[in-house]
Amino acid sequence: MPPFAAQLEKTAAEMEALLTALLDETAQSGEIARPQRLIAAMRHAMLGGGKRLRPFLLAETAALFDVARERALLAGAALECVHGYSLVHDDLPAMDNDDLRRGQPTAHKAFDEATAILAGDALLTLAFDLLARPQTHPDAAIRVELVAALARAAGVGGMVGGQMLDLAAEGRFGASKPQTAATIVELQAMKTGALLVFACQAGAMLGSADPTQRHAIAAYGQAVGRAFQIADDLLDVEGDATVIGKQTGKDAAAGKATLVGMLGIAGARAQLAALVADAETALKPFGDKADLLKATARFIAERRI
Repeated sequence: MPPFAAQLEKTAAEMEALLTALLDETAQSGEIARPQRLIAAMRHAMLGGGKRLRPFLLAETAALFDVARERALLAGAALECVHGYSLVHDDLPAMDNDDLRRGQPTAHKAFDEATAILAGDALLTLAFDLLARPQTHPDAAIRVELVAALARAAGVGGMVGGQMLDLAAEGRFGASKPQTAATIVELQAMKTGALLVFACQAGAMLGSADPTQRHAIAAYGQAVGRAFQIADDLLDVEGDATVIGKQTGKDAAAGKATLVGMLGIAGARAQLAALVADAETALKPFGDKADLLKATARFIAERRI
């Protein structure tokens, strides 16, 4: 198995084990009780699937600065909880109305809408609980920095705001405005890219990177964030739902403008190649130590699932 694939698999297994422990039914210090049905829904949403790409990016970025792996994985679990909550809520009938996620019934199908909403709420709040723990980093200032950065990446000016723009682009709130390449890039940078950029920046924060290093890591994160969304849009056009584990062709059915629709498949693949080159260039200051992150950029651009 190539080094990149082996490390991705290793991180996914570590993240699965950590999330399993974190989502135990036993109440933690400061908690009164953990309702069994709520925990079951959270576990359904979080366990048994996924590439764990975001925590992988966080852990590998942190490794550039020799951060203790346990700290990186705990921060990665926090990020994965935010990602998981967003998927639970996005799948709801009022949003994207999806029945399948990773080949399994979505949370509201496996349980019910109210339980799914609460499971998402609980995952979101658990994320900030994890980042605030001294085990994530002994320096409270760094923990505060991580909390603030994730809140902004996930909130009104990031992922949630991007989802709002996406719904507006579908005409949910009246006639939609024509989309341009610039407005699509902005929407995708918020909805998808913001958490991927945070994954990279969090590793640099944990490692007390200097401003030049942080700038390089942010440039890498922005490139892979854009690449991820273009690859995702290509999968929606070309992918096999039985392989991907979710419905395809949804963008066209919703009349949603994408860069793939504007550039065509060949143009989108050319854009992906340029973004991979940008990602690799951003990592040059780190030399061979960044080889796994370079391989990650290529994986994101070439993925089929």
